[in-house]
Amino acid sequence: MAACSRGLAWPPFDLITARGAAPCPHRPAPRRRAAIRCCCAGPDQEPRRRLSRAAAAAPERAEEWRVDGNKPSAAAPGRRRASLTAMPPLPFPAPRSRRQFKQQDFYPRCTQRGPAPQSRDTPPKRDTGIASEKEWGINLLDEAVKESGTNEDGSTWYRESGEDLGENGFRCRWARMGGQSHDGSTEWKETWWEKSDWTGYKELGAEKSGKNAEGDSWWEKWKEVLYQDEWSNLARIERSAEKQAKSGAENAGWYEKWWEKYDAKGWTEKGAHKYGRLNEQSWWERWGEHYDGRGFVLKWTDKWAETDLGTKWGDKWEEKFFAGIGSRQGETWHVSPGGERKIHHH
Repeated sequence: MAACSRGLAWPPFDLITARGAAPCPHRPAPRRRAAIRCCCAGPDQEPRRRLSRAAAAAPERAEEWRVDGNKPSAAAPGRRRASLTAMPPLPFPAPRSRRQFKQQDFYPRCTQRGPAPQSRDTPPKRDTGIASEKEWGINLLDEAVKESGTNEDGSTWYRESGEDLGENGFRCRWARMGGQSHDGSTEWKETWWEKSDWTGYKELGAEKSGKNAEGDSWWEKWKEVLYQDEWSNLARIERSAEKQAKSGAENAGWYEKWWEKYDAKGWTEKGAHKYGRLNEQSWWERWGEHYDGRGFVLKWTDKWAETDLGTKWGDKWEEKFFAGIGSRQGETWHVSPGGERKIHHH
């Protein structure tokens, strides 16, 4: 669909209207026994970012690439944060959307045999990183529940929960709920799960999808895993999140994927891939951070955008540090509709 600054084609952007979720995703492969306790922890389209070199810890990235051009989403707070300052040498145009996604807080929690679940007709917020378990509203029930009903306005709802058992001490507790309006124009689904086995493997996850009467559709998934690596015998934690949404009123949509990986010796990897489109303009962003646990740090960012008229622009940079001493290099580039290319190294 688009060409990046490195000459690579981006894979097709595929938005799904509403995706169902199985009560319990695939079982983890049996792993070596380990005594590990789970501890699931709970802005504008600027093409350049300035990062403080004094940041020795891994900052959480949360820049805003707005679809609506009006309301920026708040970045999720991180445990460690470096100073970030956006600079606009080549600002992305921000045409205003004819309508805006609602930015309400996500989903009130439902309790066992409580009131019927309320309709979830709000697309997820963008650029919020990897939320915590509490922010996702995960609430697994201790006993099996299977309920359904019809509201006064004709909309229907259901709520289920249960537990699956398997070999090697495998256990999966899950909860699922959903509903739709009387005419089917609004629909939503949610699934939460918690998995574990005798090897010490633990997983907590959730998946949500839906659509509303305006034609907006969305899907998102969150997961946190704790396990012992078979090769290094080290405890590892992996956290990830995926989100995508599409507007029903105009040619607009976006996709984001975030991940974080840690091991017991301080090795860390963080990254994100993002894509968005608003009418005649598309943009992409990729960034990563790598820490080897012995003082070496690598950080990189690659952003680019293009219009249907053929104009393309972007920037990329890379930073390398060891024991607080390092270097930074990058470039800013622009390609005109006629093919003229300008590059500024910095």
